[in-house]
Amino acid sequence: MTEVEVKKAQESLQDRLAQVVELLQRQRVVEDLTHRQEGAHHDLVENLVHRQNLVELQRKLDDLHPADIAYILEALPLEDRLTVWQLVRSDRDGDILLEVSDAVRQSLIADMDDHELLAAAKEMDADELADLAPELPRDVIHELMETLDAQQRERVRSALSYDEEQVGALMDFEMVTIREDVSLEVVLRYLRRLKELPNHTDKLFVVDYDGILKGVLPIKRLLVNDPEKKVAEVMATDPVSFHPEEDAYDAAQAFERYDLVSAPVVDKNERLVGRLTIDEMVDLIREESESEVLNMAGLREEEDIFASVWRSLRNRWAWLAINLITAFVASRVIGLFEGSIEKLVALAALMPIVAGIGGNSGNQTITMIVRAMALDQVSPGNTSRLMRKELAVSLLNGLIWGGVIGAVAFWLYGSWSLGLVMTAAMTLNLLLAALMGVLIPMTLMRLGRDPAMGSSVMITAVTDSGGFFIFLGLATLFLL
Repeated sequence: MTEVEVKKAQESLQDRLAQVVELLQRQRVVEDLTHRQEGAHHDLVENLVHRQNLVELQRKLDDLHPADIAYILEALPLEDRLTVWQLVRSDRDGDILLEVSDAVRQSLIADMDDHELLAAAKEMDADELADLAPELPRDVIHELMETLDAQQRERVRSALSYDEEQVGALMDFEMVTIREDVSLEVVLRYLRRLKELPNHTDKLFVVDYDGILKGVLPIKRLLVNDPEKKVAEVMATDPVSFHPEEDAYDAAQAFERYDLVSAPVVDKNERLVGRLTIDEMVDLIREESESEVLNMAGLREEEDIFASVWRSLRNRWAWLAINLITAFVASRVIGLFEGSIEKLVALAALMPIVAGIGGNSGNQTITMIVRAMALDQVSPGNTSRLMRKELAVSLLNGLIWGGVIGAVAFWLYGSWSLGLVMTAAMTLNLLLAALMGVLIPMTLMRLGRDPAMGSSVMITAVTDSGGFFIFLGLATLFLL
């Protein structure tokens, strides 16, 4: 590895982003100074400075991987993003569009004309085109399909026929197939004649003359066995395979469970139609994880951090409206006990503690339940046991930490009865949080919704209102 390669490897993504941002800022400063100067050759100087800065920035971008450029584009405001995007070489547009997030991709596509979109799409494989097609203008898709050969056109249509959450939408059509009755030496000669192997080729797919999958030949078996042996003697006859209609997330879990790099996709007649690769599965798991985090916060979709105010507002308003309603309910609960609070001001200082700890505990429970659901670890047979376990944990936490805060309340206000009420309220609210932490995601799942959808918003609403009611109710009953 050369000194330049070592330096590049040591640079972090943040370093590369910082360098691009510095070049953009330098361009703005220099151009601003040049613009203020007057003279006969003002326009010529300004144009030369502009070109010099852009050339330096373009040279930097040419050295970066498409995934790194995608990261940089996502981290830049819209104006700077489009400036950088215009400097990217046209032959790299397709790779970068596939790497950026959906929200950022929309802003980039909106800045491209039909000719640029067609040029970028022509460099893509069928499965990549299927990923990008839903976001392209209809006339561009129509013109693009006409430029494809019959096989590519059929592959794109096949991928588009499946839902985005199915295996068929993610499968790759680039793969190497061989026959079982040839020798390993013949296979090796065949591979050497190929210009290159498809990415993530860790196995070859063994099919008969009708395309029926018979097994797979791992590359490591091909390399270490006697070249005179037949493929049928060394191939694996029971590979992990998938059907196009299967759930893609289940396939991703199988990839993780069996440490797969690639796997065949077969139709109902066991005919090989494509393959899944580890890169698609990693992207899917990351997207699912990000979606879960957004859903728990009540966000409807992935949001470009530099999106317009109106777009961000539309993405966030729904659950904020629900949160406003629940906050109003909580305030009315407090209003029911205004007389108690006036008589014992300490209640106003202590009641947020009960509600806050309850919300935190409920979010912990929901996070564990949603994760278990995602891993298919929750079933009707273990639901009651799971409920008992969470209630037991909350009971112990309530007694322990409720006792601590009860002791603190006694120390601050000199009332042992207030300390006992604090302990009891804390324990009861934690039990409520555990109960709702299990019921909310399970109810959402039974209704066919994402278990994480707004769950943190709902659990906070329940524990706030419940915590206030329990604490103020107990205080009114036993202290006043």
